[in-house]
Amino acid sequence: MGIADDAVEVRAQGWRTLAAVHGLIEGALEKALQREHGLSVVEYTVLDALSRQDGWHMRMQQLARAAALSASATTRLVTRLENRGLLTRILCADDRRGIYTELTPAGRALLKKARPLHDEVLRTTLDEAGEIPELAALARFVGSVAVD
Repeated sequence: MGIADDAVEVRAQGWRTLAAVHGLIEGALEKALQREHGLSVVEYTVLDALSRQDGWHMRMQQLARAAALSASATTRLVTRLENRGLLTRILCADDRRGIYTELTPAGRALLKKARPLHDEVLRTTLDEAGEIPELAALARFVGSVAVD
C-alpha cells in the first residue's frame, strides 16, 4: 500500500468511526425522545436550533442547514411542527419571498421538558461508546467539546 493509499484508508476509517458514533447516538436519542415526548431527533434539533435564537427567528434555509435537511424536507418538517402548534412561520417584511420560523410557547415548553432527557441520553450513549475500543477516542472527544 502506498502513502496515498494509507492516507485514504485513514480518512475512510475516521469516517466509519464518525458514522458509527453518530448512529449510536441518533438511535438512542430517537428511541428515547419518541417514547417520552413524541419527538424525532430532527424535530428536537429544529426546536433546539430555534430556541438558541434568543427570542428571534430563523430563515427556512438557515433552519435547513442547522438540521442538515434539504429545503423540501425542511418545509415538510416545519409544516408538521406548525400543525402541532410547536412553531410558526412569519413572512419577512422586507422580502415577501422570505419566510422565518419561530418557536411558539408550546414549542418552548416541549423543548424544556425534552432537553434533560436528550442531554442524559447523549451523555450515557457517549459513555457507552467510550467503552468500545474502536470508538473510544472519538466518543471522548465529542463528550469533551464545550458548546455555549
